[in-house]
This record gives sequence, structure tokens and C-alpha cells, in this order.
Amino acid sequence: MEIMSTSFSKDGPIPSKYSCNGQNVSPPLEISAIPKETKSLVVIMHDPDATMGDFVHWVCYDIMPDKSIQEGIICGRQGINSLGEIGYMGPCPPTSGVLHHYHFKVYALNTKLNLPDGASRQIIESAMKGHIIQSCELVGTFSKN
Repeated sequence: MEIMSTSFSKDGPIPSKYSCNGQNVSPPLEISAIPKETKSLVVIMHDPDATMGDFVHWVCYDIMPDKSIQEGIICGRQGINSLGEIGYMGPCPPTSGVLHHYHFKVYALNTKLNLPDGASRQIIESAMKGHIIQSCELVGTFSKN
């Protein structure tokens, strides 16, 4: 299984459009070689470089196992980010000139999680245990000017 974006390359800069400086919409993601037995996908976007620790920007689960997630589209059920808000929160490092790495991790599951909207990363990761078929990751970077 592989993940890529038509908006940025692996380890490349994430365009400002997808950040708090721009439109703050989720970037398009293309997922290929999804295992046939996949019942749902999970996407977790986080920033391990955040000053307050690993910051969760986006949690999306119970996504239909399609090959793409369109820009700015709500996919599946939305979990909470590290600010306790539901939905996508784009890159927004507090310090100018410091490069942050944003990890988009996709998990293929052999089940749907059937959790209500607003589940946390921890709850989702716990529910995924024993159900992960495969995973892949795309890392993009962002630095506030």
C-alpha cells in the first residue's frame, strides 16, 4: 500500500493553502495497492516536532477503501485533533522559520471501527489493534515564514 499527494511530494513542502496561513483545507491524498480485504481506512496526521509534544492535526476513520481522498472533503468519520476540535487542522507552527514534519499515516483495516464522531487518536488506535492489515505513510514539511 502506498500514499501520495498531487499537492506535495514525499518529504517536500506542504503548500500554504493547506495550512492555517491559507485555506486550512485537507490536501488530496491518493492511496494505491489497497489490500482487497480492506473494509475501512484510517488517516492520522500528526506533527512530532511540535513544541508541546506530538500534535495531532487530523483523525479520520471508517473511510471507504477508495483510492483517493479529495481536497477539503470530509472523509469517513472525523476525530478530534490536539486542540479538542473535530476535523482537519492544517500545519501552523508557532515559531517562524522552524521546519516541522507532518506525517500522514494511512491504515487499512479488516473492519469498520463504528466509533462515534469525535473519537481521539488514542481511542482509535486502541480500537484498531488486531485489525490492521497494512499501513503506509507520507511525510510533508512546513515552515511558517
